[in-house]
Amino acid sequence: MSTNQERVYLSIGSNIHPRVQNIRQALSRLRAVAGVTVIAESHWYETEPWGNREQANFYNVSVSLVTTLTPAELLDDLHTIEQAGHRQRLVHWGPRTIDMDIIFWGQRRIATADLTVPHAQAANRNFVLLPTAEIAADDPLVGPQVERMIAANQDQSWIKKVRNVSELDD
Repeated sequence: MSTNQERVYLSIGSNIHPRVQNIRQALSRLRAVAGVTVIAESHWYETEPWGNREQANFYNVSVSLVTTLTPAELLDDLHTIEQAGHRQRLVHWGPRTIDMDIIFWGQRRIATADLTVPHAQAANRNFVLLPTAEIAADDPLVGPQVERMIAANQDQSWIKKVRNVSELDD
């Protein structure tokens, strides 16, 4: 990776059975997207739901990648992966088989009808910030953004690092 290439950070989560399989399939499909190279994956975390708490716990992971795609193209590919994972958008902040969000794109600020980067709620979510901090610490563009957000974060929801994903029974 060239030193001036921006890294993109995604947050990926699932709280509908089989959560582990849903995330693994999404990661596999992401790695198969032309123009995308995944360079880092955080530990997995079990987290309580954010927003609408009357639902099952999530598994979440953050991923760092580089890409030749535009933000709109990457977003389209993420939506395609979500659809392949039978994602349904029925309830705002509701249960989902797979959820893939673009959280950071280097230092870019993106505000379109379909995409806001940094993600509009990233600064308020432990399940986004803590996994992303793991893989962004050496990124001079994103690492400081994540650190500032963590310092100001008021999210009181619990988050638990999963030590060995292969032991998850889902």
